[in-house]
Amino acid sequence: MLELSGLHKSFPGVRALSDVSLRLFPGEIHALMGQNGAGKSTLIKVLTGLYAPDAGTMTLQGRPIAPRGTEDAQRLGIRTVYQEVNLCPNLSVAENICAGRFPRRWGRIDWAAVRVEAKRALAQMDLDIDVGAPLSRYSLSVQQMVAIGRALRDPAQVLILDEPTSSLDDAAVQRLFTVLRRLREQGLAILFVTHFLDQTYAVADRITVMRNGQTEGEYLAQDLSRLALVNKMVGAPADQVPARLDSSAPIDGEPVLSARGLSRQGSLQPLDLSLRRGEVLGLAGLLGSGRTEAARLLFGADAPDQGQVEIGGRARRWHSPREAIAAGLAFCSEDRKHEGAILDLSVRDNILLALQARHGLRLVMSREQQNALAEDFIRRLGIKTASADTPIGQLSGGNQQKALLARWLATRPAVLILDEPTRGIDVRAKEDLMDQVRALAHGEAGMAIVFISSELREVLHCSDRVLVLRDRRAAGEYRCGELDERSVLEAIAADPAAAPAA
Repeated sequence: MLELSGLHKSFPGVRALSDVSLRLFPGEIHALMGQNGAGKSTLIKVLTGLYAPDAGTMTLQGRPIAPRGTEDAQRLGIRTVYQEVNLCPNLSVAENICAGRFPRRWGRIDWAAVRVEAKRALAQMDLDIDVGAPLSRYSLSVQQMVAIGRALRDPAQVLILDEPTSSLDDAAVQRLFTVLRRLREQGLAILFVTHFLDQTYAVADRITVMRNGQTEGEYLAQDLSRLALVNKMVGAPADQVPARLDSSAPIDGEPVLSARGLSRQGSLQPLDLSLRRGEVLGLAGLLGSGRTEAARLLFGADAPDQGQVEIGGRARRWHSPREAIAAGLAFCSEDRKHEGAILDLSVRDNILLALQARHGLRLVMSREQQNALAEDFIRRLGIKTASADTPIGQLSGGNQQKALLARWLATRPAVLILDEPTRGIDVRAKEDLMDQVRALAHGEAGMAIVFISSELREVLHCSDRVLVLRDRRAAGEYRCGELDERSVLEAIAADPAAAPAA
């Protein structure tokens, strides 16, 4: 139905796609898999006409195509439903389905025809709801169905679903899969972009894996094992078995931080964990496994639906991250640019932000004291900057990351949560930062640290214990030395229906 061959796409300083190929067949669900930065989003934007490829060909039913925009792609029969439901909750269901393409009569919108069109579109999914009601009245799963109904209102050849299940519960996912199987039977070619292994094998007929902007390969789902799929996504050869790390001595004492049944619908299944002083707890798993979601719930950036966090044995329920900071928690987000560094502010001001937030108006520091504190951390962490007054946006990624670490160390936290602290920095900066993490936990500071990284070697290198997550739930907990990179991959790839988690 659709074939891409030799696609290239570059941006200033970045090659996003390199010799990418993809084949979609009618009456087939095709899963597109890959880690963060693999090129999936760029490929979708090329498919939908948002980006023009630098080189390569695209054919639809054997005819060359070159979509000049999303509207052009829609006219060709290529429809897309994105991860975030991009509809208008204040409008009715019918208005959302027909917006931009309202049926008209005598120059005016034919509202009776609008309702008929909307009901017809939703009937494809066995969805019988009041199309005159505001979209906001319905659950997220129903809104997702409405988005698909809008995409399929007119005849389509290809349906692209970009992470459609990321915010859905299990029941809603199964309902969506029922719809996808029906659409497959109607001869639609469906591209299903996901990072959930269980869902991939539940619904996909064929799998294409991308890594580092390239097509790693195309496989029939029945011929590709879970372990082989994970290996292809992360780039670890299936026969590679690195030497085991030395076992760490068990960390004694009462937990500084613990969670009991911590969960949030669409983000994380009930999770238990504990963390002691002087310990690094690594969270390992693929993108979407629940690592970041767990960190945000621990810190109060997201509110849990159930469960609780305990600090020093005392149950706490955060109403905001400010309360978590006051209780001695610190959190370095994986999104350094949007949730970390304020690029126009100086290194000094970025370092002082969390300390100021913790103490509020009670913190009064002279400029000399501010400079002394900033210079101390610049020296201790080896931050390469002309001065403390330099805008942090002028620093390299590694030095920005060190400055953000300094921000939280200035608050003297009991618990430090690091989410992808080494992403986007060079090898030497990674080594320096991991050395700092180990020194903070195992040195005089005795800090309790949660360490999250997509690089399994980094997790094994830094951690005293490793908690493996898979598809938003815990898949096993291990002492460092009880596993190596191969065994972590096997835990991530294990089929929960075939065998219980470790």
